[in-house]
Amino acid sequence: MRTPLIRRIIHPFFIPVRHRILALLLLLSCFFATISFAETAPAADTTVAATAQKGWFHSERANVLIFLIVISGLVLTFLMLARKGKPLTLRRIGGLDALDEAIGRAAEMGKPILFVPGSMDVSSIQTIAALSILEVVAKKSANYEVPLDVMTTYPLVMTTAQETVKNSYLAAGRPDFYNPDRIRYITDNQFAFASAVAGHMVREKTAANFLLGEFYAESLLMSEAGNATGAIQIAGTAQPHQLPFFLASCDYTLMSEELFAASAYLTREPNLLGTILGQDWSKAVFAATMLVGIAAAIWGWGDFINWFNVE
Repeated sequence: MRTPLIRRIIHPFFIPVRHRILALLLLLSCFFATISFAETAPAADTTVAATAQKGWFHSERANVLIFLIVISGLVLTFLMLARKGKPLTLRRIGGLDALDEAIGRAAEMGKPILFVPGSMDVSSIQTIAALSILEVVAKKSANYEVPLDVMTTYPLVMTTAQETVKNSYLAAGRPDFYNPDRIRYITDNQFAFASAVAGHMVREKTAANFLLGEFYAESLLMSEAGNATGAIQIAGTAQPHQLPFFLASCDYTLMSEELFAASAYLTREPNLLGTILGQDWSKAVFAATMLVGIAAAIWGWGDFINWFNVE
């Protein structure tokens, strides 16, 4: 049966309902970003009860509308390309490339690896991002037959980590390798937890430590203990105040957004991959705009500079 003409014309835009809803929401956000609801202001002549109304659109916000359309277009474009199976390449993240190296070293030494998914509950988005990395680490540890220890600060994180590791071992074909006793709840006290993790590193002589998630002042206590034992350490957090400690004491560090991009980088899931690529290209657009802005400030291109001045 021949495809209707209208379907062939708009075929590139034939996407699932959930993506159409996403596109609609993005367009609505573009609209409301530039909208200026009618407001009343006293007229210049105070003796006349007249009011002046603003229009629907705030012309000075046109730059916001244009950037939102560009960003939305990039994200949707890469989403469609990823879903069609087009070869897409993400920028390299050193800490994630070193996963095999760290787990392989533990296998060679015959020592366990330690994974700490932050010090917060599952309500933290950083904890969820860390658990998505735990899924990949657990699968690789099952393939290498390396014992995996997970230490958590909240019971719900422990339960989630147990299910994550169990499913990963099952997917790797090694359900017999799963030991729930290796995934433990320690305490929600900040420094008591840090002491327990540091003591585990020293006693067990872990060959690889993964410190990923939301950390606070306990970050240096744990990472320094792992560094003293000679373990390969891969850390990552979106807490800017803790990044210097991880950079100083760990071999690889995922900085801020790299922690959230890890799931797309490791799993290559089309929807995640397309979203990350769209964001990366959006950053490139912003960087190019900043360079043009610097040139405009140097050579006095007033019109370009004024275009970004929004009252």
